[in-house]
Amino acid sequence: MSISPGDRNAQPNAGKAGGRSRPSASGRMAAELVPASRFTYAELVAAYNQTRVDYIVPMPMNETRLREYVRDYDVDLDKSVVAIDGDQVLGLAMLGIRPGQVWVTRLGVLPVRRRGGVGQALMEHLIDEARRLEASYVTLDVIKDNDPAYYLFLKLGFCDLRELLVVRRPPGSPSTCVDSYILQMLGHEQALELLGQRQDRPSWLTATPSLENSGDLKALRVELANGDRGWMVYQETSFQLRRLVLQTTEGDPHRVGLALLHAVHATHPTLDTKSENLPAEDSHWLAAQELGYLESFRRIEMRLDLE
Repeated sequence: MSISPGDRNAQPNAGKAGGRSRPSASGRMAAELVPASRFTYAELVAAYNQTRVDYIVPMPMNETRLREYVRDYDVDLDKSVVAIDGDQVLGLAMLGIRPGQVWVTRLGVLPVRRRGGVGQALMEHLIDEARRLEASYVTLDVIKDNDPAYYLFLKLGFCDLRELLVVRRPPGSPSTCVDSYILQMLGHEQALELLGQRQDRPSWLTATPSLENSGDLKALRVELANGDRGWMVYQETSFQLRRLVLQTTEGDPHRVGLALLHAVHATHPTLDTKSENLPAEDSHWLAAQELGYLESFRRIEMRLDLE
């Protein structure tokens, strides 16, 4: 695929000029690496979709979604990178940056150029960027069973942290019987207040800043007759519930989880639900399964310490 890096006026944060050739650790010249901010969003979308054409889990992108992705997850396009060979894009990788947190996302290489050092060169570049930012560690998520990517990350020194679930529930009113509860519906500002009280350990994708950036949050509280209670924050779109965060503040997470999920689906029975990066060990997962949630696939969260 041919592409022209140069339409800076289309970028919100066009940055450093010029590119540089970057050898992999083996010494092989893999590609010229160019800041992603030198490309238009349309060009980045085209490159991304070409690198993911045969991906283990289809994740097609369009320009609107990429703009939202960059905004929601604080992706720095100046520090993200595109690998090129002449006017051909070989791959790309993005870097998300927040105070005290750096992560790699959207790594992809053209199928015909894989296993040639391009992915390793992209990763080494972003690790170097993280060091220049004086980050103490870098994290990333890799889809379970994506063995080529997983073993590349191990080779670069990343270690497994935990497994994260991507789960879905089809539309429909809940049929499972749950304990009676008192329901309180809450708005965006109250949702933000609740997120400030969360006790879970979210990934970068489900971190509170990601939810704040996405906007239009809702929340609800439930209290059971025995005093068990908890809250949920979520995002409602025209067709889908997303970004679910469940918190039990008192009592049994299973019983509270059942009540929270019953409440949200009784309130929004016509909406599909998708929630990403739920820790496999989350205490509410059993309740979610009883309410009709299915596991779509798993990611492995990995970390590289830089100190």
